[in-house]
Amino acid sequence: PETGRLALYLLGLRATCPPPEPGPQRSLVTWLKYYLEEDWAGSRQHGHPLTSYYQYSLGVLALCVHRKRVREEVIRRLLAAEQHGRFGHAGGSAVDTEAVAALAFTCLERERLVGARLAAELRAATHRARRRMVEAQGRDGFFGNIYSTPWALQVFISTNTCRMQPAYSWAMAALLENLDAFTTAATVAQALPVLHGRSYLDIASTHCREELDTLTPITPELPPEMTGNMTVRLVVECPEPRCPQRRLYDRPVPAPAGSSLLDVLRAAAAQGPPNFTFDTQDTPQGPFLSRVLGLEGRQQKRSYWQLLTTPSTSLQMGVAEYRPRDGETLILRLSKW
Repeated sequence: PETGRLALYLLGLRATCPPPEPGPQRSLVTWLKYYLEEDWAGSRQHGHPLTSYYQYSLGVLALCVHRKRVREEVIRRLLAAEQHGRFGHAGGSAVDTEAVAALAFTCLERERLVGARLAAELRAATHRARRRMVEAQGRDGFFGNIYSTPWALQVFISTNTCRMQPAYSWAMAALLENLDAFTTAATVAQALPVLHGRSYLDIASTHCREELDTLTPITPELPPEMTGNMTVRLVVECPEPRCPQRRLYDRPVPAPAGSSLLDVLRAAAAQGPPNFTFDTQDTPQGPFLSRVLGLEGRQQKRSYWQLLTTPSTSLQMGVAEYRPRDGETLILRLSKW
């Protein structure tokens, strides 16, 4: 199911104040309702959506922003996952999923799309999610990581708790110091409302009116060109029992200075035996590493290729954004989530 992608599209569509003709928009909303049902029904035996709780939460949020009622069973599936701590995954943060679910809960309560009893349960779940976000705040100020932080900040904004929570100010300061990390349309769309003190919930109450076209194109500044070369040690790991030898690849890879991790992978693939192969998949957040040395990270099996620096620090950026340093060791590890 394309739950997450369609949900993001519908959120963007609502924010742009589409023409009053409801036909195509109504059809998309109907498709999103269908995807939510398919997302769950196809994986009842596994106890989780076919896609992820993140995408499932996005679907509920998008329907709420469009002021469309969601079946109580659909909401309670998400509520049960929050209550039983099913949002987390191995080796990563659950803050982004917690935050999107909390935004969906807050929206359903605010738009009065649920009864009083369920609204009280959703309010309590949002309170628990905020508490866990504060507990997940790192020394760098981020809630989870840099990309989950805007989602968490939106929760504090939408629940009017940002002024009474010191963690909010700390995270906002960290976000402002690292805005250059947001390079794709999807990540910018998450951070931009926060910079204006808004959340996605404000889309539901937007009063559409004609405004003067004051947008002017700008020419982005190109990063300074770096000269010379660097060498990065590239390691590929796969856990037992799937891979008895565990470490599948370990070689120094020379590349031009300033190269991205994606450039380093391409250089490794070009330098010869032992042959290194990889594939990426295009996503709204940029290229996603999907296959390495013939081994695929599959959503159905809840596996993915985790990007780390030695010894085991998860990267905060994707393969196209992260720029390794000379002499750095990068690890591609097939992990479970």
